[in-house]
Amino acid sequence: MTQRARKSRRRSRGSAGKKILLGFGVVLLILVVGVASVGAWVLNVWNSAPSIDTLKPIDQGETSSIYAADGSLLGYIEDDVIREPVDLKEVPKTLRQATVAIEDEGFYEHEGVDYEAIARAAVENLEAGEIRQGGSTITQQLVRNLYIADPDDTIERKIREAKLATELEDERTKGWILKQYLNTSPYGTNNGRTAVGVEAASQVYFSKHVSDLNLWEAALMAGLPQAPSQYNPLLSPGAAKARRNQVLRRMYAEGYITRQQKRSAVRRGLGLDRGYKYETIREPYFFAYVEQELIDRYGVNTVRQGGLEVHTTIDPGLQSLAHQAAVNQAAALGGPSVALASVDPTNGHIVAMASSASFESSQYNLAAQGHRQPGSSFKPFVLTTALKEGIDPDSTYYSGASPVSLDIGATEPWEVNNAEGGSAGTMSITSATTGSVNVVYAQLGLDVGPENTAETAHDLGIESPLEGVPAEAIGGLGIGVSPLEMADAYATFASGGIHHDPTAISTVEFPSGEVDEAEQAEGQRVISDGIAYEVTRILKTVLVSGTAAGLGVPGCPSAGKTGTTDLQADAWFVGYTTTLSTAVWVGYPGARVPMPGAYGGTYAAPAWNEFMTAATPTCDDFPEPTEMPELTAYHSEHTASPEPTYDYGSDSAPPTDTGTDTSPDTGAGTDEGAYNTDQFQSGADPAGGD
Repeated sequence: MTQRARKSRRRSRGSAGKKILLGFGVVLLILVVGVASVGAWVLNVWNSAPSIDTLKPIDQGETSSIYAADGSLLGYIEDDVIREPVDLKEVPKTLRQATVAIEDEGFYEHEGVDYEAIARAAVENLEAGEIRQGGSTITQQLVRNLYIADPDDTIERKIREAKLATELEDERTKGWILKQYLNTSPYGTNNGRTAVGVEAASQVYFSKHVSDLNLWEAALMAGLPQAPSQYNPLLSPGAAKARRNQVLRRMYAEGYITRQQKRSAVRRGLGLDRGYKYETIREPYFFAYVEQELIDRYGVNTVRQGGLEVHTTIDPGLQSLAHQAAVNQAAALGGPSVALASVDPTNGHIVAMASSASFESSQYNLAAQGHRQPGSSFKPFVLTTALKEGIDPDSTYYSGASPVSLDIGATEPWEVNNAEGGSAGTMSITSATTGSVNVVYAQLGLDVGPENTAETAHDLGIESPLEGVPAEAIGGLGIGVSPLEMADAYATFASGGIHHDPTAISTVEFPSGEVDEAEQAEGQRVISDGIAYEVTRILKTVLVSGTAAGLGVPGCPSAGKTGTTDLQADAWFVGYTTTLSTAVWVGYPGARVPMPGAYGGTYAAPAWNEFMTAATPTCDDFPEPTEMPELTAYHSEHTASPEPTYDYGSDSAPPTDTGTDTSPDTGAGTDEGAYNTDQFQSGADPAGGD
């Protein structure tokens, strides 16, 4: 290379380096300008907030009312806010400390806004990919309760709220702020009446004055304001106890209690002693469900004092049919309770939410809040996962022989048994679905991947936590699912693969004339219409020749799946047409009480059939998909050769026991051995078991 060429090359390199530095400089300048712009915007929003001196606490407003979808009145939200303000000196020190520890550990140090807490919450939420922690202080929450009538979940509102919080801190003492917070926070809704303030809550849950609360009672109370519905001890005692223990751990971490006090309190039961009766209203279970949704959306003050006119999605005609079906089946069974939830697949509207239980005797909403093991009604999520992975259910075969020992990487193999020693030969996935052959689904679940099944279930509409473990393939869940969740998930099949979040509220009208309408979302496609069509095709056979044979809807094409759990403590049927998706659960609410002879096909499916037959006397068939999925036979260490020796879809083959009794060592985390035992009874009526 000549000297001239070398110089030219060095000049070229230097020019490139300058360009890179210039590029970085431009980017840095843009970032600086961006940050400055954001800062200026925040400052502008901050300055636009009114002074707290110009504001007055929200006055008592008009009574709010709730209406059904046809415009008929369900009831008034009237005299159902129970509040008895008390002085801070009447609140035990333990309750004050517990509240600060769990809600705002820096309460006594910050000046209204805890910027470190906001940063911690932002990092945790970013890492989790969802909102798990908020950064609002007690002062900010109090500002929201007292001065913001219609809080919107916007950044602007939060900035103005922060400014008002700092002003409130300048004008009021920490003691005054804490007292107001403890007297205005919601502590749970029961029988349509919300306990606002610690005195009302103490009377509701413990039948005693707040000053008489002991440590573990105070800790339970302090944990409620963050999520009153989720942690309500009368509705969800397990969640309430876990939250209470979390509060106790925070109190110990902050130095408010000793290690021994924490250990002793954690071992205590809830010690509930409910103190008064409730006012009965029309459709009280649904009413309470809507009321809590409103409080979560708008805040307790707006709902109780805002004069809202709330129109819901509940259809009185369908609700009456659902209630009658639940009551009739409960009467026929003579013991267990029946819960039913029904959703419109086209928009997610909850059209019926019924229970055979009496609201006066139990406020536990079995249809929306009851989390129980789903049994084989969970299998369609495994089937869907297989279809997503291109597995052909008609040409992929497994052995139904029982028992089967499966290697899941644990110390001991997972042994799966068909109920009562029942065994079957080689069969396709389709036939195994029709007959609910659980040893087949245990193997299929391993082949498609437990974590993939969990992801599919969540996409379809299951909101309860799933662990992605093998036992979930046959219904062995850690927490369980509610009928509403199951109805919503199956509605995704009915809608051709489009999922809509379930909703109970259609419109909310404020006294000013402003109307807040539910988002008319088109839904989200989570599976193709071809996969949904294939699932429906297979689930149709359950009502024709399977575990719920003969219980389809006359004149209306329908599909579904039965479910029964270990000890026959839970019986399910979840099914759908093009117009409704409905889930029915049968069991005892307070405990897993065995129901000898109980199967989804005999205990739950009849109620589903009664309701759906009356609700959808005629309907269209499921539309042909735009494109069918490409499927091929699948082969693995678990599959068998395509030589079926027994096919549950065959009319000539006698049904045999094919339910599952799973080993407790499955990693499912289920309570009290709650494992799936679907059975297809030998010699039984075609509808007599699953």
